[in-house]
Amino acid sequence: MVVIALQGYAAFIVLVMIVFAVRHWYFTLNRLWSPQRPYYQDLFDSELPHITVVVPMHNEAAVATGVIDALLDSTYPKDRLEILPFDDQSHDDTSTILHEYYERYPNIVKPVYMLGGLRGKPNALNVALRLATHDIILVFDADYTPGKDILRALTAAFSDPEVGAVMGRVIPLNSGKNFLTRLLSLERSGGYQVDQQARYNLDLLPQYGGTVGGFRRSMVTRIGGFDLSTLAEDTDLTARLFIEGRKVVYANGSECYEEVPESWPARFRQLRRWSRGHNRAFFNNVVGIVRSTHLSFFQKLDGVLLLSVYIIPPLLLIGFVANALLFFMGALPLWSVVAVVFFVVAFNSFGNFAPVYEIGAAELIDGAGRRLLLLPYLYYLFLFNSWAVTHGLIDTIGDLVKQRSPHWDKTVRFRGSNT
Repeated sequence: MVVIALQGYAAFIVLVMIVFAVRHWYFTLNRLWSPQRPYYQDLFDSELPHITVVVPMHNEAAVATGVIDALLDSTYPKDRLEILPFDDQSHDDTSTILHEYYERYPNIVKPVYMLGGLRGKPNALNVALRLATHDIILVFDADYTPGKDILRALTAAFSDPEVGAVMGRVIPLNSGKNFLTRLLSLERSGGYQVDQQARYNLDLLPQYGGTVGGFRRSMVTRIGGFDLSTLAEDTDLTARLFIEGRKVVYANGSECYEEVPESWPARFRQLRRWSRGHNRAFFNNVVGIVRSTHLSFFQKLDGVLLLSVYIIPPLLLIGFVANALLFFMGALPLWSVVAVVFFVVAFNSFGNFAPVYEIGAAELIDGAGRRLLLLPYLYYLFLFNSWAVTHGLIDTIGDLVKQRSPHWDKTVRFRGSNT
């Protein structure tokens, strides 16, 4: 009985890997060979609306001036722009820096000082829903550097009244810092240039990523605001908007530059937090996605696969254990074990966190062919990513069982550091 159960689980894992691999292959082919869906800035030329830009901050003195200066230097009309930087219980000079901007630009930069209570980005965004003057809210993380025209480009999506949220493309600013940042830059390229654009092309579920994007305050308020129980408020919002029949669109040409982690411990904590929040969003929304009357079959399938992406690595690790048990029980020959292990490792490089063909296509489109030399090293991210994500899933299960609220763990900033 035990052998049959283990063999059934091994077969299930192989099926899951095939589904994800085919999904990524299809997205790659669509991005390379199919007509690309135009973004709204190519279709609309209307009067620019008033907007509010929210920048959550916690101990961001090292990067605060960069993001606010970039926003002030944008081409968006200043009489239609409101900037709300949130000082979320900082202990460094963030509050002083924000106050200086308020004194210089009192009609544009309006800091919000959160001195106590619950800390974290979802809570700050809920406060922003109450304080923002305008219905269109754009969000940038403090370590991001928006381009001059990005506010115009992102806002164009809201010319369509059915659009609830928009997401731009994220590009690492420090990709040349070390080996890790180069690999993360590859992952970003495949994820945005190919994966997000293909899902937008195919009218599936492109994801609002929580930064370099925006949403309609009225729509978000109508569905209850941001869920404080999840650390992935962006994934949760994406799912709930689609469940309600709203659109999330992707603006591939709206590029913004971020600082990716420069150390492996920082990356581990970031992945663990993402996994913890993303998996909570899965449990909160997967039933709603399946039952939604506003989604087609393929949209529901894409939604389930999107929500489950951080559950797959732990399942694969369990698959390793299952095959090892089958081997030592004499129910699996050695060559089958080697084949399964190779398939699992190959899948995690080609079909999950860093799909090689998506990244290869993205680098070709971007004209960065030399970076393809790094593709073989994506194999080595498999165990690291899977272990971090597994920790996040364990955290999620603990949150659900103990009915506890997770604490926000901010990613370490490296700008100006000698690390």
